[in-house]
Amino acid sequence: MGKEKEVTILDINEEEFVNKLLKNGAVKQDEFLQRRYTYDFNPVKKNKWIRLRTNGKKTTLTIKEIKDKSAIDGTMELETVVDDFDVMNDILNELGYHYRNYQENYRKIYLMDNVEISIDSWPLIPTYAEVEGKSNEDVIKALNKLGYTLNDVTTLDVTSIYNEIYNIDLLKIKELKFEGSNHESMLEYNK
Repeated sequence: MGKEKEVTILDINEEEFVNKLLKNGAVKQDEFLQRRYTYDFNPVKKNKWIRLRTNGKKTTLTIKEIKDKSAIDGTMELETVVDDFDVMNDILNELGYHYRNYQENYRKIYLMDNVEISIDSWPLIPTYAEVEGKSNEDVIKALNKLGYTLNDVTTLDVTSIYNEIYNIDLLKIKELKFEGSNHESMLEYNK
């Protein structure tokens, strides 16, 4: 498993943040709606899950494991590209893995000094930015270039951001998605 090296800047003003990116030489790479299913292991393993995600161009199957919520490189990831989002979900169902949650978010990706900066909009919470690099040092340099320090960011995963920052138990929401162009969220709670 490889380590993710990323931090999150919560509650950004998207327009101001994009202007800051562009002033620092960032180039927009892409923009898309991401869809994902998450599945528990059987038996359930704390802080470890399976994610099937697509952006309409690329679909990946990933095992994610949080080793240290407070570290830039605290999440382990084992990932492979798969051909078809729906077929892979069907295969997982046949293997006995039924999705725990379905989630959508809008993502805009920028590249600055070989560091990927994603602006993510999710239902129910303010927009945030993820800064991901090949090394911890690259992430810190990008943060500093944008006027941030490690004191201004979090290393929490999405579920923990919802739960610990916004007091929303994401694991109890069966389907979290956008409806229409005004990003209204539609929720179906797990029973």
